[in-house]
Amino acid sequence: MLQSKRTNLFKVFFLIFVLGSLVSCEPEKPRTPADLSKVSFIPQPVSVTATGSSFELSDKTDIYVQGESEELQQIGQYLADKLNPSTGLGLAVKSTTQAPKAGNIFLTLSDSDTLGEEGYELTVTEDLVTLTAHRPAGLFRGIQTIRQALPAKVESSDRQEAAWIIATGTILDYPAYVHRGSMLDVSRHFFGVEDVKRFIELIAAYKMNVLHLHLSDDQGWRIEIKSWPNLTTHGGSTQVGGGKGGFYTQEQYTDLVKYAQARYITIIPEIDMPGHTNAALASYPELNCNGKAPELYTGTEVGFSTLCVNKEITYKFIDDVVRELAGLTPGPYIHVGGDESHATKKADYLLFVNKVKDIVKSHGKRMAGWDETAQANLDAQDVVQLWANADFAKLAVSKDAKLVMSPANKAYLDMQYDSTTRLGLHWAAYIELDSAYIWDPATLVPGITKENILGVEAPLWTETIVTMDDIEYMVFPRLPGYAEIGWSSNANRNWDEYKVRLGRQKERFEAMGINYYSSKLVEWTEVEKDSVKLKD
Repeated sequence: MLQSKRTNLFKVFFLIFVLGSLVSCEPEKPRTPADLSKVSFIPQPVSVTATGSSFELSDKTDIYVQGESEELQQIGQYLADKLNPSTGLGLAVKSTTQAPKAGNIFLTLSDSDTLGEEGYELTVTEDLVTLTAHRPAGLFRGIQTIRQALPAKVESSDRQEAAWIIATGTILDYPAYVHRGSMLDVSRHFFGVEDVKRFIELIAAYKMNVLHLHLSDDQGWRIEIKSWPNLTTHGGSTQVGGGKGGFYTQEQYTDLVKYAQARYITIIPEIDMPGHTNAALASYPELNCNGKAPELYTGTEVGFSTLCVNKEITYKFIDDVVRELAGLTPGPYIHVGGDESHATKKADYLLFVNKVKDIVKSHGKRMAGWDETAQANLDAQDVVQLWANADFAKLAVSKDAKLVMSPANKAYLDMQYDSTTRLGLHWAAYIELDSAYIWDPATLVPGITKENILGVEAPLWTETIVTMDDIEYMVFPRLPGYAEIGWSSNANRNWDEYKVRLGRQKERFEAMGINYYSSKLVEWTEVEKDSVKLKD
């Protein structure tokens, strides 16, 4: 009897063993074949090597960062915050000293400096997504690539149904230029903190690293200067068309700087002078040569105003403004404008710019200015922004200054797409998407080479721009092209190929809530669910 019970018990255990073996030997769910080389990345990476399979995010996926660095934790959290609303997967950020187990995302720094300050390597296998960079900025740029490698729905602010797959392979990537940015004019029309943050997010998504803020002009002064308070209370009270203006308190400006820093974007503040200064002149009459304050200005004409360059009070004013602004700005540059100062005699203009340069330098910053400033006593520490005059650009290079390329007829975002565009102007050109993309900073001006150029910047002047929707309509879809000009090698750029990739950004633009211009030059296509899958 006892022997029979033992025999039966043995049979039960044997059956459990066999069933368990069958379960454990059950083949894994086959991975979705996918082709990383078919993903429409913008900017175009340096190299993409596809291996034909896929990694899938799941409710067990987390984001691991190497070590206990708070900075890396914040980068990991940025990625989690981008992915969690749409996927609903609840990705958490965790620390580790080694590569995590299968099914996760791993952010790690390498001692090798071959990737530079912003380069990265993204390796995707069926088991792991590994993002490697030499510096944290490189990890942040690589995160934008991970976003674009996922279905466009990942950009939605609410939960979406999708297979969250990333095609396997390796991407090696780094920028062509160190300065890749956009300028936002908040003086002609004022835009509040949340609008500027939205703008920062949009340029960050395409790997830009500079936001140039045009903070003063004839129509409004937009940054609080505590030692000259009437600049904002009076000079910031209006805007083009006579509407209510506005300004940033120093606390709000500091918040914007920190917000940009978290996205590895440098803010360059601009105080335009000696022209474009009516708001300042109306606020403090002693800055005028006649000691009288002009009326506030709400029109759009240029070139009629100037600071009184022969008064000592003018330089006390500038010193105070630069001192306060430099103390709030961790980036290396203060932009002093210097454009369209038609009411200033040339000798006075040169005297003024040279003095202002010394003031900027005395507060630990480097001077940037529009191309007219090339006429002053510049050196290798200075930056000249080409917008109109190629001869000034050549002059700047002869003085060892670096150039930022912003040619108005190619890169001004306020230029109309064509004659039917309801916003913007066209004094420089109509700039359709092909014209915006088909130019090379390194060959634009004969005699100027890539070695002379710091980078590329696309300015948006706001004479006709009133709302965030207006901003987005004029900026998109041209901005991704400018981002690619700044990031990708010119040898790898081709309009016919680029416009296909741009057209496939349609779903992403819409998921991000971008009000974009649907140019007829581009076929705006829905990315099919199997668009990156390998064909049978």
